[in-house]
Amino acid sequence: MDIICMGEMLIDFTPGTQERSYICNPGGAPANACIAIARNGLETGFLGKLGNDDFGKLLKKTLEDNKVAVLCPELTDEAVTTLAFVTLYEGGERSFTFVRKPGADILLDKNDVKEEEIRNTKILHAGSMGMSAQPSQEAHFYAMELAKKYGKLVSYDVNYRNMVWSFEDAKKVVDQVLPKVDLLKVSDEELDFVGGEDNIPALMKEHQISVVIETLGSKGAKYFFDGKQGTVSGHKVKAVDATGAGDAFWGGFLSKLLMSGVEKTEDLTEEIIRSALEYGNASGGICVQKMGGIPALPVRQEIEEFLAGK
Repeated sequence: MDIICMGEMLIDFTPGTQERSYICNPGGAPANACIAIARNGLETGFLGKLGNDDFGKLLKKTLEDNKVAVLCPELTDEAVTTLAFVTLYEGGERSFTFVRKPGADILLDKNDVKEEEIRNTKILHAGSMGMSAQPSQEAHFYAMELAKKYGKLVSYDVNYRNMVWSFEDAKKVVDQVLPKVDLLKVSDEELDFVGGEDNIPALMKEHQISVVIETLGSKGAKYFFDGKQGTVSGHKVKAVDATGAGDAFWGGFLSKLLMSGVEKTEDLTEEIIRSALEYGNASGGICVQKMGGIPALPVRQEIEEFLAGK
């Protein structure tokens, strides 16, 4: 398997065309990234809990329809599938209101993590939201420890949501995660988690992080690697919904790394990282032009044609 993405998969209720109406879309950052990678033709698995309800069944079918291996196939009766209501603003930016007290996603247990599956993947990807409560937090740490044990690349998206937990609580967890991370994604709004942009090189040295990518929204992304840094510009498009755009970007970035033969930190070069950022920016640029998270994620052919200017 090329990559395992673990964490939350939920329902995004995005605004409909009529006032106070919502459209049900599958979403959740790790699931979005997982499906984005699958749509690039790579072998993916999703490790996360879904509720035994109509929404959970819809999400499981969404994974299956996108040829993603469902690594927690049994739906839980202990909580309903997590829901997120999205508010959109001018320019496609958005905010979230979560229904998650608890939600099925935070019931992911250490026993759901299979050592053989981690051993047989190339990259483990996760984000902070799935670590905001137990037992899911412990499961994430366990999976990362296994990935490091077997020499796998660990990818991590800070992806902070203040409606879910406090900055102080999230920062404590992120600080514990950083020594386990090879590829770190942080937005320009999340720089406090890494001590500010100027502190990124020192942070990388302290925790032996190979690559840090700072996302800049429509402006593209900035990379930090091997003592070097640079920016790869985004694309000018008409954005209608930014939901899932960062995940489309990161899914595209990780896909391009895998397609470039990257399986360990020694395989990384500045040229490969820049190429992966160009690919990720294109993926995100296509995504924001459509409504919804997962429904808007592009396939490999769309990205390649976009980059070719077709």
